[in-house]
Amino acid sequence: MPVQKFAPMSKDFATFDCDAHITEPPKIWERAHEHLTKDELEALKSTCWWEPETKQLLVNGKSGLGVDGVPNSGTMGSIRDTTVAGPEVTHDIQRELHVRNLNPKTALTQEQSAYLNHTGSYEPKARLRDMDIQGIDQVMIIPTNIDTYPWLQNALGARAFCKAYNAWAYEYTLEDPERLYFAALLPMQDVRFAVDEVYRAAAKGCRVGLIRPMDAMGNYPVQPKYEPLWDALEETGMVYGMHPFPAGGAHKPPGYSEQYSAAELIHRTISTSGLPHTFLQNMQAFMAEAAIWVTLVLMSGFFERHSRLKAAVFESDCTWLNLVLDECDKAYRLHRNDRRMQPLKQLPSECFFKHCFNGFEGDEAFASRLPEYYGDIAAWSSDIYHHDGNDAWQAIETMQKCGLPVSLQAKMLGENARRLYKIKLPKTVIRERICEIQRPDWWPTAKEILEALKPESALVR
Repeated sequence: MPVQKFAPMSKDFATFDCDAHITEPPKIWERAHEHLTKDELEALKSTCWWEPETKQLLVNGKSGLGVDGVPNSGTMGSIRDTTVAGPEVTHDIQRELHVRNLNPKTALTQEQSAYLNHTGSYEPKARLRDMDIQGIDQVMIIPTNIDTYPWLQNALGARAFCKAYNAWAYEYTLEDPERLYFAALLPMQDVRFAVDEVYRAAAKGCRVGLIRPMDAMGNYPVQPKYEPLWDALEETGMVYGMHPFPAGGAHKPPGYSEQYSAAELIHRTISTSGLPHTFLQNMQAFMAEAAIWVTLVLMSGFFERHSRLKAAVFESDCTWLNLVLDECDKAYRLHRNDRRMQPLKQLPSECFFKHCFNGFEGDEAFASRLPEYYGDIAAWSSDIYHHDGNDAWQAIETMQKCGLPVSLQAKMLGENARRLYKIKLPKTVIRERICEIQRPDWWPTAKEILEALKPESALVR
């Protein structure tokens, strides 16, 4: 069998991955009855239900997406973008595999596709083994089908879905509570249900509640109806985890035509511009949603009304942050006398640095180049097992190229996140990189990877 080899690396600090994904397995629905009332279970079946016979997720009673976390599943000629980025499955390797799939004669077999559907995305034992290779000492897991849950129309069904997911995610972390942590889903369809779920999740040791910048109908956090939820987060000490969601709209209700988020605007731009680029669809949309949320909460005095609340800005990178904060400060100075809201007690940027942390990914060098700005607020995210994921060793390599001191690497790759979540250091730390992985005979060779990187290799003739 071929062996994939990597350069030796070492570290003396514990990393914390504050935004990595799981892929929801059928087990969530198979065991839902153990955690739900009879009414909740019935509501879940008509709201968001895994149908084992057809292997589809039924959303609001209609056929929706599949579920990726199915053991030993694979599809001939297919790569699951949500589970492919396992240990050292680099972007270049993914490119070569996608190029293979352009030709029916070389396309991946079902067994090869299943090999790339990494079990660690839904099984904790496998994930811990992967983390050992990836240099990840501790992780906060986040669900994948997060474009689904804001569109659940039945509030009781949404509550049932969140309860069932959170119960499964909590059990997942019990495999190693010192290394595995989960972000809770909150049923924002009914604030009373969301408050109940905050207390339920907090009782299980959950550190963060996952919330979209706005709900499906455009309500931002300054809406008065949400005040009990922010009070509950303050009382429990749970972090407000602001995570931009995709805006593809596969589950939007019939007749929906409104545009409530920046991500939806960008999605429409893709449809009309003729530029179907993933940067617009994914990264630019996420940055836009995050930037609007940051502007809103800072300029409205949200954190001055909720002074004990801490927030994390997930999966939006950080290259936009200093621009937004600088512009907020400038606008407040210029227009404070025209303000129709309560005056702010501090500048927006000062408020952000007091209450918020910002995620960044391992191939993003900007945070490492401005450590005096990001050193205390940057929290590393791998985005594993999604296709753009990077492990801790790749993040360290990026930081080393930027000349970032080891003390700041330790803060941005772990210490900041543990301080935010009030999580202790693990008893043992991964110090040496595992430099060899045995691969199957069909694994891409160095020559095949170089050939696949040529632009013409991706053209179908």
